[in-house]
Amino acid sequence: MMEQATTDAVTAARELAPELSARAVEAEQLRTLPRDLVERAREAGLFRLATPRGLGGQELPPATIVETVEELSRADGSAGWTITIGNGSAFLAWLDPAVAADLVAGTLDPIGGGVFAPMGRLTPDGAGKFSLAGRWGFCSGSPHTDLFFNGGFAGSDPRDWRLAAVPAAEVLVVENWDVSGLRGTGSHDVEIDTVVAGEHTISPFTNPARHDGPLWRFPFFTLIGTMFAGVPLGIARRALDEFTAFAPAKFRPPGPGPIAEDGDVQLVLTRAEGRLRSARAFVFEALGELWDTACAGDVPDVRQRGQFLLATQQAMRASLSAVDLAFGYAGAGALHADQPMQRCFRDLHAAAQHIYFSAAASKRYAKLRFGIEQPTFWF
Repeated sequence: MMEQATTDAVTAARELAPELSARAVEAEQLRTLPRDLVERAREAGLFRLATPRGLGGQELPPATIVETVEELSRADGSAGWTITIGNGSAFLAWLDPAVAADLVAGTLDPIGGGVFAPMGRLTPDGAGKFSLAGRWGFCSGSPHTDLFFNGGFAGSDPRDWRLAAVPAAEVLVVENWDVSGLRGTGSHDVEIDTVVAGEHTISPFTNPARHDGPLWRFPFFTLIGTMFAGVPLGIARRALDEFTAFAPAKFRPPGPGPIAEDGDVQLVLTRAEGRLRSARAFVFEALGELWDTACAGDVPDVRQRGQFLLATQQAMRASLSAVDLAFGYAGAGALHADQPMQRCFRDLHAAAQHIYFSAAASKRYAKLRFGIEQPTFWF
């Protein structure tokens, strides 16, 4: 049964990929993934890759999640990012199972989303509820999200950082997304001013998931890394594939032949391809070790999680290098709005700005190796 679901997820991504690619310019013009494509992705199960199986999700092995997101991101970076964020329905696993089931009752394949940065304030009312107020930026997929998980500090204690599950009907989307990269992700600001039941708040940064199964033995940010890892790998793969097709027909004076015959170009492609494939292999190697531990009934330890953090950071660095080299050697022809190459360049540099891929995240691995004390919930 699991093998069938695994095959179906990757196949579904590949089947939808041509249309995602063909309509990437449309998505950028709309500044969000077109609604019919969102529904196509929903019907294909692409928004429930990591949703608990008890809630109708697929709860797939992490390597399959990476491969599926990679296929979507290769088709279009904005589409891959949007669908990745929409899999925030995975966070339902940190709610009491009965509460989670009640929260999404009547919504087929709910699309999750939100911003985990604590940009809001949760004020307790003394009766088990919280007043939630705030404004969150960069809320990807906000035009079609069914359930938002937005971050805030509960009361006056900054250590009590929670996410609050809020239905879309109680969220105001402020349509202000107008940026250079990931333009088609609908990452608008959102405003919330509502009352949230205490059982609809979660503390995933410090508490384990409340559903059972190996995927839920992954700490929160390890799961986040699993969702994100396929994005840079997919975008970079598209850039190198585009360049490989582009170079044999690209002439640049004073050379008499196409740039594909230039030894320097050949060397650049070889090195970029090697780095990208090596980084991809590292991601799957580190993820495999985590999964083996989780399947054995244990929570992956800090060393294993640190290795995976290093792998995802390397995936982003190798991908950026590949995209930069491909775009730089492609010449002015790659600048046209309908050329995937420039979109790969813009989208990947935008994705690299996410806090998960920040310099601070990379330093966490070094601190781990040096034995420097640090909060370990970040990985």
